[in-house]
Amino acid sequence: MVKKVLASIGIGNASVDTVLEADTVRPGDTVGARVEIDGGDAEQEVGRIELELETRYRTDDGYRETDIARYTLTDGFTIEVGKSRSVPTEIEIPYETPLTLGRTDVWVETELDIAMAVDPEDRDALTVEPTPRLSALFDAAEALGLSLHTAECEADSYGRYFGSSFVQEFEFRPQGGPFADELDELDVVARDGPDSLTAFVEVDRRGGLLSELADADESRTRFTVESTDVDAVADELRDAIRQRV
Repeated sequence: MVKKVLASIGIGNASVDTVLEADTVRPGDTVGARVEIDGGDAEQEVGRIELELETRYRTDDGYRETDIARYTLTDGFTIEVGKSRSVPTEIEIPYETPLTLGRTDVWVETELDIAMAVDPEDRDALTVEPTPRLSALFDAAEALGLSLHTAECEADSYGRYFGSSFVQEFEFRPQGGPFADELDELDVVARDGPDSLTAFVEVDRRGGLLSELADADESRTRFTVESTDVDAVADELRDAIRQRV
């Protein structure tokens, strides 16, 4: 009885550890995993196993954590004293998963739902790299003299881009190339998919003080990337910028 009481407040409780087959992923990937559960000092009823793919984004009030995806495993089971259980699964990495650039973190959080007890948790960090099409877009920007300056997840309260609560914005600044004298910066919000990547581009032109105060120096457009050929993507990006400068 004493052990059950202690387990309910986290002392001698069951423990959980998720083992990922890979910790470097790309949006659109599927990653194999095993959820390893070790029984504690008392028998406990596990209602379910929750896996959450999470990140955080900036709001006007600070930073907020959010679920990118959530997965529920098993319908419940009993974990006995000192026993172990392994649950194999797969985790899909949605296309809206942000890249781990700048301050952006992405992780898998695992939680055991145990009634009348502190729920054991585990957190595993992921490195999220760009898809081939997004890599081509970055390389195309570099070829046009635009250098990646910042990457940050920001709230998108009105769902202006993809209907999500947040987006990851990439800010490029000219270091040379054809737009060195025409742009202050270029903001890009992009999301890949099975067949193509959609890019929203905000062009911040160099202008006078009055233009900047009135935001008249900013203009938005969008285009679709289907190729991974850097030269072809550079042509598309150049055309998109030219329409707005």
